Amino acid sequence: MAETSGKVLPESIDGIIDLLSAEDYLAARPLATVLFLALRMGRPLFLEGEAGVGKTEVAKVLAKALDRPLIRLQCYEGLDVASAVYEWNYPAQMLEIRMAEASGVSDRSRLESDIFSERYLIRRPVLQAIQGEPGRAPVFLIDELDRTDEAFEAFLLEVLSDFQVTIPEFGTVKAAEPPIVIVTSNRTREVHDALKRRCLYHWVDYPSAADELAIIRRKVKGCNEQLSRQIVAYVQKLRTIDLFKNPGIAETIDWATALTELDRLALDPETIADTLGTLLKYQEDIARIQGSDGEKLLSEVKAELLAKAG
Repeated sequence: MAETSGKVLPESIDGIIDLLSAEDYLAARPLATVLFLALRMGRPLFLEGEAGVGKTEVAKVLAKALDRPLIRLQCYEGLDVASAVYEWNYPAQMLEIRMAEASGVSDRSRLESDIFSERYLIRRPVLQAIQGEPGRAPVFLIDELDRTDEAFEAFLLEVLSDFQVTIPEFGTVKAAEPPIVIVTSNRTREVHDALKRRCLYHWVDYPSAADELAIIRRKVKGCNEQLSRQIVAYVQKLRTIDLFKNPGIAETIDWATALTELDRLALDPETIADTLGTLLKYQEDIARIQGSDGEKLLSEVKAELLAKAG
């Protein structure tokens, strides 16, 4: 394995799979491959996919597995440089100016240099990630970038290209050791090509039935085998319906946990109707599945599982 700050980086794709698996994250080989390449090439990784498929979790698990700090920038509409990168401590600067005036300081250039020094600089997530901890470059998660506007994307180009931030009053701050950057998007809008070109790209899809079952076995220890198989088959069927929002793996885990807490051993129409709020998040979808569509789905699931068992 290659040496780096924190723990060593895996030197193979299988090593990445094992690293994430040790933290109970089951990565498909294509995801493990692009993550391995991002680490080896020192490039940001852009993960796109539906909400709830495990994009954010990749950064969290990677930081834990590599024993590095996780710095998260949660994006939202209207996010600006002051909230994401840095701002000056204006009250402290004003106090310094008044004290200088009171003491008769007349050298304006010296005063300007003092008030725009590092001790008045408030570091936000981007600057924290660029500066990092000595010997422990962080994992920097830029989460749900599609929620921001194009102006903020344009600002990020410098960060993702050169791992540096330019502060007009202070100068350019460049990373001594580049952070591991993971950018996520739920694709509520298209992110500009200029930003994507600076990253390695991977679409994170819903897991296969086999993978989802393996995840349930790991994440929900008390869920019995029959119930686990029915849950996975039911959720997989749900994703083939034209719902307002398909359930992700996060919702599958929540549903399995809820049914386990209720001591259920198998799915039945009443239990499904009572617990759909853990799986579906829009009333229109819930109303649809609580009706005849839900009973039909359950019948199909049980018939298919019975046929496989036979």
